[in-house]
Amino acid sequence: MNKYSKKYNVILDNMDLFEYRLRPISAIMYLQDAFARYTATKKMAAYDLFPSNQYWIVTEFNIDFTDDLPFWSEEIEINIWISEITKLKVYTDYELRYKNKTFAKGNALWFIIDRESKRPAKTDIVAERFELCDELTLGEHKKFVLPEVTEVYTKIEHTNNLSDLDFNKHVNNKSYVNIAELTAPDEFRKTHKLKTLSIRFNRETFLGDTLICTANKTQNPCQFVHTIEKDGVSVCDISTTWEERTSKDNIFDYDLDVKNER
Repeated sequence: MNKYSKKYNVILDNMDLFEYRLRPISAIMYLQDAFARYTATKKMAAYDLFPSNQYWIVTEFNIDFTDDLPFWSEEIEINIWISEITKLKVYTDYELRYKNKTFAKGNALWFIIDRESKRPAKTDIVAERFELCDELTLGEHKKFVLPEVTEVYTKIEHTNNLSDLDFNKHVNNKSYVNIAELTAPDEFRKTHKLKTLSIRFNRETFLGDTLICTANKTQNPCQFVHTIEKDGVSVCDISTTWEERTSKDNIFDYDLDVKNER
């Protein structure tokens, strides 16, 4: 099995405000960390690529939440693998599990970028160092397509600050998702939970840039298109679908391992 596996625990900073469960955005954070650790085992982490003036970027990200998310303190396991390599593209597939069940799965599209030209580099070295696993969690790797929008739902403005930046000094992917999440009103998020998320990252933004973030309605009342723009040009497009919260589990009577610690 050509997969990399890493375990994490849900900490306070990574749980939502309504059910004490893992925030979907935090699941994405863990996935990116797992990918970084996986590349490090092959001597292809960000710091390994720095001498050759290159860096990794993710341009598309898809995740389906298939079961209730874990509560605070619970241990989760991420399995991630390289599922396809083309001349310029690297696809990863992944699954997130806890208590022997899968609660999320998806895929992502990665590139190695030349720091000077900002163009993708060839993936020959990736093909040499990584072994493929052809298991596809969501079926074939499909082209990113946004559903047709019907009207604007909400709109906010965000100015990038230091907490938005990553080690490449551009805005972290997680920040875009966090900004988009804020366009869904609290009352809606209290009664609904995220079911699917698809992201396309179009351009980099930097410290001090002002972003206009819009949530748009679609024909499906539980599906939205979130656009994040700088100077009228899209830097990130996100499609989300939601479903009503129906879980009967409550953290107050749930058998958490941490309750048995002494």
